[in-house]
Amino acid sequence: MIASTAEFRKGLKVLVDNEPFVIVEFQHVKPGKGGAFVRTRIKSLVSGNVLDRTFRSGDKLELPDVEERAMQYLYKEGTHYHFMDNQTYEQIIIDEEALGDSKNYLKENFEVNVLLFNEKAIGVELPNFVNHRVSQTETWIKGDTTGKDYKPATVETGYQLRIPPFVEEGELIAIDTRTGEFSSRVKE
Repeated sequence: MIASTAEFRKGLKVLVDNEPFVIVEFQHVKPGKGGAFVRTRIKSLVSGNVLDRTFRSGDKLELPDVEERAMQYLYKEGTHYHFMDNQTYEQIIIDEEALGDSKNYLKENFEVNVLLFNEKAIGVELPNFVNHRVSQTETWIKGDTTGKDYKPATVETGYQLRIPPFVEEGELIAIDTRTGEFSSRVKE
């Protein structure tokens, strides 16, 4: 399959130099003189490197053979993360480096889409928001007016972030996986 620059959109996966990339940003530019072009920022699905590339208007790029499979995260062993295919019960291992920041949000039995390129696992796709329980944070004293907007906290996966002072230990919060920031409290 092939996509032209007119079909570029955020999240489109393209093949550049025989490596799968995802378009993070793009901008169509039509200068007063010369031909139109598309300025893009693409992120490698294999290495995580971000590149700025420019394509002439009308250029065509091949779409990579990237397969998404629903899998369940099982456990971590050293720097290896074990996942199980929900259909075949086959287990695969993904290295910590390939997961990148996604590893901060994984907890046992968590459902994710594993990305496979040429039958090799290259990463996972998470939902935009995940719910995690706050396992450790400072206590907030009502009436504290020191002006602290946020306080440090650790969630059940060990991930550390900043949360509003009114959120207490044991509460369930939503975290935006795109930014890694606190989003909201979750009612149980």
